[in-house]
Amino acid sequence: MLTDVQIRKAKPHGKAFKLTDGGGLHLYVSAAGSKLWRYRYEYAGKERLLSIGAYPAISLAEARLARDRARELLRDGLDPSTEKRQKRFVAQIDAENTFEAVAREWHEVNAVAWDPDHAEEVLRSLERDAFPKIGSKPITKIEALDVLNVLRAIEARGAADTARRVRQRISAVFVFAIAQSRATTDPAASVLKAMAPVVKGRMPAITDLKQAQQILRDVDDNPGFPVTKLAIRLLALTAVRPGVIATTPWSELPVDADLWVIPSERMKLRRQYKGDDSRDHLVPLSRQARETIEAVRTITGRGQLVFPNTRHAHRPMSENAMGYMLNRAGYHQRHVPHGWRSTFSTVLNEHFPQDREIIDLMLAHVPQNDVEAAYNRARYLPRRRELAQLWADLLMVRQRPAMELTGLLKR
Repeated sequence: MLTDVQIRKAKPHGKAFKLTDGGGLHLYVSAAGSKLWRYRYEYAGKERLLSIGAYPAISLAEARLARDRARELLRDGLDPSTEKRQKRFVAQIDAENTFEAVAREWHEVNAVAWDPDHAEEVLRSLERDAFPKIGSKPITKIEALDVLNVLRAIEARGAADTARRVRQRISAVFVFAIAQSRATTDPAASVLKAMAPVVKGRMPAITDLKQAQQILRDVDDNPGFPVTKLAIRLLALTAVRPGVIATTPWSELPVDADLWVIPSERMKLRRQYKGDDSRDHLVPLSRQARETIEAVRTITGRGQLVFPNTRHAHRPMSENAMGYMLNRAGYHQRHVPHGWRSTFSTVLNEHFPQDREIIDLMLAHVPQNDVEAAYNRARYLPRRRELAQLWADLLMVRQRPAMELTGLLKR
């Protein structure tokens, strides 16, 4: 039996030699002085040699343990060398099939059929929530608890609905892998009942005019990024959807424009209607809306996006940024970015009940299966311009000038 002292003192003598430990295990010392553990055995009537590893990376105790495991394989009728090659092959496959690698492949295959904004949001959600926790793991090694831990972290920040969307996307990645024989189970399928419930209901919105005016004052007085404040102001003035505001390119808002033409591909429409120019949404811009746009132009006008991400200028602002600012201003669970559409509708319908149909057009509430939908989008445009200005005049009573929010104009 060898000892560590013998192994350490073993020096080359001009040619290679072996130090036998017993049970087929020996240390091979090369002429250059390197030391390699080997296990000599017989399989199917032939003598074979299994390389275990180099000393001192593999200690004497570890080498003996490896020999004992190899002997167990032999007792089970298996060839240790073949098993080692198979294990190495599986490890290589696992390294090439991490969750992130498969997820990105899944995304690339499916993104061609998705709306570009949706495709970007799907990938961003995985990069933000899934990849940091399970991205580097082989997809075959991920268990239900791993997926649940990802979702619990999302739920912990109060985003139960987002957690469910991320679960669906993780599950889709596993189904994609299963179809290619790169995985055998979908652990995301079994965690649904362990997730926090989503309480469905109307989005919180303040519909009283005076309180709506106060929301903007509180937002403007609250510390925060000026571009986000201006985004909330433009959202309130135009009553478009938050996702539209967040992703607006400057190409849609040229200098002195008094009508904002939002392309149909950026609107909430059925897929067959996206890209149809006749279904572009027309948003008349009030004087206050134009002032807001020109104020933000002084900050972000050199870029491509009106409201870029604060960290990555080539990416749009997160819709959450507007929500967080409203929360900080004291409106958590009282008023959300999307709530401005309810405010706009309620106040204008109270003041101008005869214009209900026109107000619906201004909110893009046109039945998508209506054959006259495209034509209707351009109807009543003069009155829509009047209503947009009337709404702005009602909402912007005693509000700070837009340029003051940029810091370029002092109070």
